Amino acid sequence: MHNVVKLLDKVSQRYYPSRMLTFEPAHIFKVLQVIDSNSKASRATLIGELGLGEGSIKTLVKHMKMNYLIETSKAGMRLTNKGKALFSKISDATPSETEIEECSITLSRFNHAILVKGLAGEVGSGIEQRDAAIKIGALGATTLVFRENSLFTSDRSNDRPIKDQKLVGLISEKLRPENGDVVIIASAGDRKTADLAAKRAALETISNHEKHS
Repeated sequence: MHNVVKLLDKVSQRYYPSRMLTFEPAHIFKVLQVIDSNSKASRATLIGELGLGEGSIKTLVKHMKMNYLIETSKAGMRLTNKGKALFSKISDATPSETEIEECSITLSRFNHAILVKGLAGEVGSGIEQRDAAIKIGALGATTLVFRENSLFTSDRSNDRPIKDQKLVGLISEKLRPENGDVVIIASAGDRKTADLAAKRAALETISNHEKHS
């Protein structure tokens, strides 16, 4: 997992004197995911999946090619060996995701949950994850930790078990958390933003771990 976020940051850096960029590491994460699952992914595919404009997608693809993460052809895009290795590390750190219906602990109609393996110790009150989600356009994020075979709120000063059994059942089925794992649920006004916000909050958690390791 080491240096995963550092490499994503490098790919999303602005190259002087280019314009300000409209994408960031969470978008790179999403592109790797889309191309891994779709060998015929095109720029049009990425526009639809990420909600960015054609110019932004063109620049994003250029940056990923410059860093040898993808190759392009008339048939579509594919991950290079370096791209596959990076996505494998990300997938190991965040092995499962799912959409979540609006419930007592979510903030909007559209909610996206992501599992972060083994980093419950990196989570404080969940403010960092919430702020990371907000910076990409979400309304916020709810961070949970899995310990003692149960889901708890992440606020160590007042952590409490999640009583919504329907939610607990869904997370257990879709994400399969184990003790020490983190579950981040990002809420936004649309599905794409909720998805990207969850990824951004997960990367924030991984980044904290990388800095301390």
